[in-house]
Amino acid sequence: MQMRTMAFWAAILLTFLVVISVSQNSLKPAQSNLIETHELNVAIDAGRVEHMVVDVQNDKVSGTFKNGQEFVSNSIVYEAQLEKWDANLVPYDLKPRKQTSLLTAFLVNVLPFVLIIGIAIWFMRSMQGGGKGGAMSFGKSRAKMLTEEQGKVTFDDVAGVESAKEDLQEVIEFLQDPTKFHRLGAKIPTGALLIGPPGTGKTLLARAVAGESGVPFFTISGSDFVEMFVGVGASRVRDMFEQAKKNAPCIIFIDEIDAVGRHRGVGTSGGHEEREQTLNQLLVEMDGFDGNEGVIIIAATNRPDVLDKALLRPGRFDRQIEVPLPDISGREQILAVHMKKVPLGKDVDNKYIARGTPGFSGADLANLVNEAALLAARRNKRKVTMREFEDARDKVLMGAERKSLSMTEEERANTAYHEAGHAIVGMNMPGSLPIHKATIMPRGRALGMVQYLPERDQISQSREEMIARMAMAMGGRAAEELKFGYDKVTSGASSDIEQVTSIATAMVTEWGLSDKVGPIAYKNTDQSSFMPGIGRGSAISPETARVIEDEIKRFVTEAHETALAVLKKKKKHWYKLAEALLEYETLSGDEITDLLEDNILPKRPDFEGGNGGTGGLSAVPTTIVVKPKPASKPKRKRKPKAQPES
Repeated sequence: MQMRTMAFWAAILLTFLVVISVSQNSLKPAQSNLIETHELNVAIDAGRVEHMVVDVQNDKVSGTFKNGQEFVSNSIVYEAQLEKWDANLVPYDLKPRKQTSLLTAFLVNVLPFVLIIGIAIWFMRSMQGGGKGGAMSFGKSRAKMLTEEQGKVTFDDVAGVESAKEDLQEVIEFLQDPTKFHRLGAKIPTGALLIGPPGTGKTLLARAVAGESGVPFFTISGSDFVEMFVGVGASRVRDMFEQAKKNAPCIIFIDEIDAVGRHRGVGTSGGHEEREQTLNQLLVEMDGFDGNEGVIIIAATNRPDVLDKALLRPGRFDRQIEVPLPDISGREQILAVHMKKVPLGKDVDNKYIARGTPGFSGADLANLVNEAALLAARRNKRKVTMREFEDARDKVLMGAERKSLSMTEEERANTAYHEAGHAIVGMNMPGSLPIHKATIMPRGRALGMVQYLPERDQISQSREEMIARMAMAMGGRAAEELKFGYDKVTSGASSDIEQVTSIATAMVTEWGLSDKVGPIAYKNTDQSSFMPGIGRGSAISPETARVIEDEIKRFVTEAHETALAVLKKKKKHWYKLAEALLEYETLSGDEITDLLEDNILPKRPDFEGGNGGTGGLSAVPTTIVVKPKPASKPKRKRKPKAQPES
């Protein structure tokens, strides 16, 4: 549309420039031959004129002097000069007027203006775009109508949101058979509001409702209503509902409705006035004097707290449907949907991948499958194996491998003992999650990491689990202190310290897990500083602030001391794991267990299209011994003695 507007004005400007240029060139004679009328009369009196030609139509005289020089003189009234020219015996010829036809006069004088007006009308009509958002159609609705030909979506294409499907089932049944409800005097909800984090499939769920019911589906964004001109948004709402009534029964889907449905009465500028008028019109159309039988509105937002209360009352968006992040079974179903188009290896396990992706939305899982397929193609594989899914998950969580990063042996050793400290502390703390992988391969901003694989989705955490998480997080810092000394401690534990402090703060101020503070929530207070007199806007006393600060410090200090004690007790395991990480760079949870119990690791050969055996998992039964020591044999002999005790 902008290109058409620019072309329109460019054509008008070019036409005027051409007309002006032609007119100037036709009227402008050569400057060197131009003489004034009195100069011509003097030359005639002196007898210096050889011959003249009089252009009667343009009142112009041209000719030559006796010395051969040509001349031109404009604006001469030749009738008054004829007697003088005859008296001086000046030879001249009269060039009569041309007989111009009406058609020629029209083409020359009228046609340019007709063309300019025609071009202007054509561009104006094209800018209107048949009533779809053109320059002269601000008030027309910008809703797009989707049909089955544009990609039908059903509930089979939507997974992991079973509760939301059940809530929307009534809408589908009403659209398919409304008499079933009318016979009992029931009214279907006018609007359904889908609430959930980004990427959970709210838009896909709305399209599935339309696909299941087989009715037209209008989609529009909340920002499409708001315009710089006051009243345009309300006009678009009216036009949208008029189109919907013509196609009833149908569904109108408004994505990101918080752009137009915010609380009224906030702000006084024109933009707010336009938004409020649009919201008022939407409220009237949804539940006003005029009914909208057969028109169901489905909207989506991830910020329900900012919506106007009138929009959420019964009769409008009276059904609010939560679309949460999928649980482990939901993630497994979503992965199955996205994996249908991907050739999979025999070792791919949906349940295992679902366990390792807590907190992933449907969009995140789709991206995970796509990244795995891209990695398999890059490695020239015909099928996507479990290795690609593992690497894709690491890439999504931590970023791509920084293979170009050059690390010294001292930095690699520091990273290895740091990550081994995390793993050893986590394995020896009650309430800790099972280890999934430990690596010193740099990814994103991290030089290494230890991943944990929960057995199930955690809805809440116990005090034991929180203490284990804090101790595990401080394991890296404690490992650096024990191995390299106080003065060699690096800044690599900054994110770990921040995590521990955050958990400790929540335990004291939100979850009531501090004996000194008690079960009192200080969540809404300013927690930037708990020093007496420093907390800005704080609603607590200086004494309480001091107690809170002391308790947070105590939790962090105890976590650090616990990590030091575990590493001192399990020093041999810690050193063994660090040395294995230096050699193999990446170890799985099973490999770590085999290493610490039996001192063996599975051998990992080169894989297709890869860079060797580092950084991946393999199920090859061949084993090798990692730095065998005489002390390892007595440990294996003492195993049977420990069985009766357990």
